[in-house]
Amino acid sequence: MHKLTFVDTTLKKYGLDLADLNHVLSILKKNERIQSVILFGSRAIGNFHAGSDVDLALKGDHLNLDDILDASLEIDELFLPYKFDLIIFDRIKEETLIDHISRMGIKLFTRDLIAE
Repeated sequence: MHKLTFVDTTLKKYGLDLADLNHVLSILKKNERIQSVILFGSRAIGNFHAGSDVDLALKGDHLNLDDILDASLEIDELFLPYKFDLIIFDRIKEETLIDHISRMGIKLFTRDLIAE
C-alpha cells in the first residue's frame, strides 16, 4: 500500500493556485509508478512571469514516455491557465539540469511505501 504525502502547500509564491495544482496532482497520483513530483525551473526559483510554464520532474520506477503522454493529455483537458511540461527525472541526460532539480526543485508530493 502507498501513502501519498503532499509536501508543499504554500504554492502562491510559485504563482500557482492550490486547487489547480491539486487537480494536476490527482491525475499524476493515479499512476502508481510515479513516486514523486518535483517543481523546478522559473516557478521553483521565483523568477516566473505570467505565462511561464510549470516544469514538473517525475520520479519513479519504470516510468516511460506513455506515462508522460497520458498524463499530459489528461492535464490539457483541465483547461488550466498554465502549460505543464512533464519530464522523467531518470531520463535526463544534461548534468546541469539534474543538478538544478536536485538543488532548487520543490517536492510537491511523494508516495511513501508503508507496510500493510
